[in-house]
Amino acid sequence: MPDRSVAGPLTDPGPSHPCGGTSPRTGEPDGRPATAPGCNGRVTAPPDDCLARNEWICGAYLSSRRDILWGAVLQHLQLTAVSVLIGLVIAVPLALAARRWRWAAGPVLGVTTILYTVPSLAMFSLLLPVYGLSASLVVAGLVLYSLTLLVRNILAGLRAVPEETRQAARGMGYGPVRLLVAVELPLALPAAMAGLRIATVSAVSLVTIGAIVGYGGLGNLIYSGMNTYFKAQVLTASVLCVVIAVAADLLLLLAQRLLTPWTRRQS
Repeated sequence: MPDRSVAGPLTDPGPSHPCGGTSPRTGEPDGRPATAPGCNGRVTAPPDDCLARNEWICGAYLSSRRDILWGAVLQHLQLTAVSVLIGLVIAVPLALAARRWRWAAGPVLGVTTILYTVPSLAMFSLLLPVYGLSASLVVAGLVLYSLTLLVRNILAGLRAVPEETRQAARGMGYGPVRLLVAVELPLALPAAMAGLRIATVSAVSLVTIGAIVGYGGLGNLIYSGMNTYFKAQVLTASVLCVVIAVAADLLLLLAQRLLTPWTRRQS
């Protein structure tokens, strides 16, 4: 079995045709019916061959490219999960520092906001000398983009904790660490989870841009499919991206409801 992990790019050469139709730009099969000599100038695709007819919806593509699709989905999920988790690990202490020292809030929020405004192609280009053409380049870019969403929402959640709640916890003997872990972070969880959901969905979409360096998960299939006008590949990979984003958002919403039962009672 070929390695379909995050370590390698994934591409699909495109559909093949009985008469060898190829792209004039790339020399690869382009998904269009061939009319080369030997085909008598006629479309030779069998009526039931949706790949040769280059249709948008094609069950044969799903069955014949199952391994390629599965490998692309796994790479997409890995890049998304790793980048969001690293972003979360960095965002929590930044938000805590911004809440603890008021003078730090401005620089932290300002820097993360500036990073978020950098176009994705420019961001990857700036990171290229550091990480080269690797999966780390894509992960680093996604981490930087996730910081503004995560830091802002975590900080907003911490600031929304009522001061009387903190005072009551201190009166019960809670120290700073216990107060943070047992009182402040749980109460800040709804706002933090909202930021995590947005950051995750954004990461799912931005992973596709990694196709420019060969590490874009389903974006690799979309990019190569558009270059060769392989309709079934473009549509299938795009739909899978949407499915991953929706599924991730729903899973995080479910986790939020399970972790914050008091919000359900209030509603």
